[in-house]
Amino acid sequence: MIIFTSICANYLHKARCLAESVKTHMPDAQFFVCLTEREMPNCANFDAFDQVILSKDMWEGNFDQFIYKHAIVEASTAVKGQFFRYLQKSYPNENKFIYLDPDCYVYSDFVELRELLNTKPIVLCPHLLQPGNIDMELSSTAHGVYNLGFLAVNNSDEAKRFINWWAERLYLFCYDDIQRGIFTDQKWIDLAPCFFDTYIFKHRGYDFAPWSLYECGMTCENGKYFIQGDSLRFIHFSGFGASAEKCMRDWLPEDEVPFHTLYREYAQQHEKNNADDVSHTAWTYGVCKNNEKIDDSLRLRYRSNYDVMFSIDNPFAMSNSEMRRRLIGIAKPHTFGAKVNKAVSLLVHGQWQEFAERFKKQF
Repeated sequence: MIIFTSICANYLHKARCLAESVKTHMPDAQFFVCLTEREMPNCANFDAFDQVILSKDMWEGNFDQFIYKHAIVEASTAVKGQFFRYLQKSYPNENKFIYLDPDCYVYSDFVELRELLNTKPIVLCPHLLQPGNIDMELSSTAHGVYNLGFLAVNNSDEAKRFINWWAERLYLFCYDDIQRGIFTDQKWIDLAPCFFDTYIFKHRGYDFAPWSLYECGMTCENGKYFIQGDSLRFIHFSGFGASAEKCMRDWLPEDEVPFHTLYREYAQQHEKNNADDVSHTAWTYGVCKNNEKIDDSLRLRYRSNYDVMFSIDNPFAMSNSEMRRRLIGIAKPHTFGAKVNKAVSLLVHGQWQEFAERFKKQF
């Protein structure tokens, strides 16, 4: 079984917490980190990481051209589809691939999931498993029904078809842009059960999160935690800090309950693994020529302008002013038609030379 997470360096402390918890409860699992940085930092060395792989090193095609259009909040999600493909190809004898967000923490072995992946190609967890929390019901309609802090697939042909489809969509459409119906990698997965053999996993002990707190019924018995009878497998501490603590105030009773204990314990681990202050690491893809911070407005214009995007091999080699001059005079972005659809398919499947020959001169 392979478990991986995807981060930029400022989330290494969270990945350390996750890796430690995985190794404690599933020592047979390999733990990989997909790191979206230019070079491997010294702080990426950690005993619980089996391997740290730079996104650019597993990428097929022009990574600089791809990553320039993403802000840091989008970057680590935009590469997840390609990293699944990389793992499936690199480990053909492995049949269980699990993604967990770095702010997850494992509390027991994934007994049920191991069994499911023997026969189910794709396993998803919904945000919500019961009605009543209207705020979160509305949030799910905007951000996605399924939480992509967790995703599990096996190595079947059906799983590969799903991953290829998802990776293609993420190549040009993995943005925090809810007004356009996109929320990073997550909103796309609303369509997955329509297109693929997808199992909706309704075990309450997986992907338990602050949005799960409303009338959750968590209990502790002899040091083991349960949610309405389901054994706790992992907690997704999404929004750790102010956001998660607001959920606790809003949806938990004032009296001490088991989640308060788990939250405090995770906070201690979180602080311990950030002793080197890695959370303040600057993102190396956040700057361009002469170490100039990239203007986010240029990222937005670049991402919708395929003429510019596919004509510049290394956009990071350009200053903000140089990129701005290249973007001047474009009246409107391209519509996403058959030509671009074919180009993205070639790029995602690593057929860079064919893309260059057939499409580059047309953009």
